[in-house]
Amino acid sequence: MAFLTVCLNPTIQKTLHFSSIIPGTVNRTASHRVDVSGKGINVTRVLTQLGKKALHLTQLGGVMKPLFLSLCEKDELSVEWAESGSEIRFCYTVLTESAVTELVEESQPVSAGTEERLQEKYENLISSVSHLIISGTKAAGFSDNIFPEMARKAKEKGLYIILDIKGKDLINCLKYDPDIIKPNLYEFAATFTPELIKDNDVLLNDDKAIEKIKTAIMDITQKYKCNVILTNGGKKIFSANKNSLMEFDIPSVKTVNTIGCGDAFTAGLASALKDGANFENAIKEGIRCGALNAGLEKPGCIH
Repeated sequence: MAFLTVCLNPTIQKTLHFSSIIPGTVNRTASHRVDVSGKGINVTRVLTQLGKKALHLTQLGGVMKPLFLSLCEKDELSVEWAESGSEIRFCYTVLTESAVTELVEESQPVSAGTEERLQEKYENLISSVSHLIISGTKAAGFSDNIFPEMARKAKEKGLYIILDIKGKDLINCLKYDPDIIKPNLYEFAATFTPELIKDNDVLLNDDKAIEKIKTAIMDITQKYKCNVILTNGGKKIFSANKNSLMEFDIPSVKTVNTIGCGDAFTAGLASALKDGANFENAIKEGIRCGALNAGLEKPGCIH
């Protein structure tokens, strides 16, 4: 197995398609779908579609666990899990002609002992993989130490580590030398330059603000010797490799559903790196996969 993906916030995603929404009235649709999702599942699905061997590790519990696993089987995804005793959350995507809107349920806390059971499985799995990808937030009930411990153990085994996490989880992992960190621009700014956040958006409306982001990227790259990639939806990508700062434009595509585009990017990037691509070309493959995802209704897929 080449890749181990980890996400501790499993999701069942319901996607509803409307021509338009009229607030305060009954809106009906005959076009809807249910998919297994969450950032780690999306990465795993795209890696699998790219022909890579990937195993996903998560926590599961509650009455929706059989549905989650059956949807994974339908998509030919390999999944290991620790019993958590907590219900799997639902998230909802509302697609209209003019917007993609996501409604997110917060996850329930996992039961006592879940973290220990998960770490035991994790330690058994990392001996048989070469790349680790940790994505997303963790459900309540996990300690702040779980992601840093995973990063530490993976680095001791010599794994290539990609982190798509944010905030304290990201900061606490940096000392264990991840190879790439890939939060989106908003998550990076909220973590390292919070003064640029206002009304749930990143204020990059002048050269001074852009320079703050670029300086923060280079500071992280040089201090922790890791590569940095900041996606930003359909806008320019900022990245840094050693002492070089790069920017990548995103091609214009007809958008159907943007949910999972960042995860498709991560999978494309990781797949290309595994195949020996250089950093720049791996980012371009990530962009290609993200664009393919945007053109499809199903989240976290490229075909």
